[in-house]
Amino acid sequence: MTVTADRQSPARDRSAVPPGPPKARRKRGTPLWAKITTSLGAVLLVASGGGLVGGSVLIKQTTENIAMGNLTGDAKKTSGEGGDTLEGPIDMLLMGVDARARWAEDDLRSDSIIILHIPASHDQAYLISIPRDTEVQVPAFGPSKYAGGTTKATEAFFHGAQNGGGWTGGAQLLAKTLKNMTGISFDGAAIINFGGFKSVIDELGGVSMCVDQQVTSKHMVWVDGKAMFLADARKTGKPTKPVVHKVGCRSMEGWEALDFARQRYGLKNGDYDRQRHQQQLIKAMAKKASSGGVLSNPLKAGSLVKSAGKALVLDTGSVPITDFVLGLRGVAANDMVLLRTNNGTFAGNGNGRETFNPTTQALFQAIKDDRVAEFVLDHPDVVAKEK
Repeated sequence: MTVTADRQSPARDRSAVPPGPPKARRKRGTPLWAKITTSLGAVLLVASGGGLVGGSVLIKQTTENIAMGNLTGDAKKTSGEGGDTLEGPIDMLLMGVDARARWAEDDLRSDSIIILHIPASHDQAYLISIPRDTEVQVPAFGPSKYAGGTTKATEAFFHGAQNGGGWTGGAQLLAKTLKNMTGISFDGAAIINFGGFKSVIDELGGVSMCVDQQVTSKHMVWVDGKAMFLADARKTGKPTKPVVHKVGCRSMEGWEALDFARQRYGLKNGDYDRQRHQQQLIKAMAKKASSGGVLSNPLKAGSLVKSAGKALVLDTGSVPITDFVLGLRGVAANDMVLLRTNNGTFAGNGNGRETFNPTTQALFQAIKDDRVAEFVLDHPDVVAKEK
């Protein structure tokens, strides 16, 4: 199945038999997955205190326009690994792409790669970014006619999307590549379109972000007081001024938050700082969604849902999205921990790519074994500072 970039008629795969009801868990606040998927575009109407507004029927209605697809392919967690159920740890792959209207759907790279790990206790969540320049061994992939090879992590998605593979092929090949490298299988995945993300943030009324180091945008400039993409600004023939993100905490509109989170040139730690800023943005959106009344207000939710379908393709495996939300109600947004690889610095291998140090490799094993909490206690430096 291929999910196209415009997704006017999203393909859906809900043929699997739903699993039995999850064990009762402690209710404390809005579910993390509800907040994350709201952040990414899927509006799940959950009130404060864990009470669902309208229950599962309303959740189903509010997520009907979210494109669903098989994004994990051979990297899907098997039943033997605890897949197809919410009873154990949950591992999701989040992929960010920049899909603008003028680009073909197969001419895309995954500029943001994040593993979301929720332990079996369902009372914590961890975000781990995979550096875009990580050297990976990409396996052969029949749907896109890719023979396999050594490349950067960001390019694995591209090779899977070629020759009709589309977004689905790109996601499946990246997921398989990461499974081979880290040993982690995935319960599901999501593709986030940065272009659609802007509308979601604006529907939330902006988000609070803290700029820790001044950086000049490589993507956007000011033209007559309006922020524009550099390529579009050049076509106007008008004078431009640089967009500069200055140090300090403030509320940002969609374009500003996204632009800041996408910068890597000019930052002290380059892509590692960008990874941290992207993680911060996801967390900021989750907090805003839960505190701004969006999750408990059907009118606000309806408007946000319209933006959701343009920003997200979702895969929750064999578990229907409604069950997914209801089963993870014990995790709150404030329990989201941001983790970093390679101690937050570039670990080059001499050819412009990087490899993971032993500590990061051990972190991946801890994720696979569902003992991240213990690992973090023993290796506190893997926790990223938020500002």
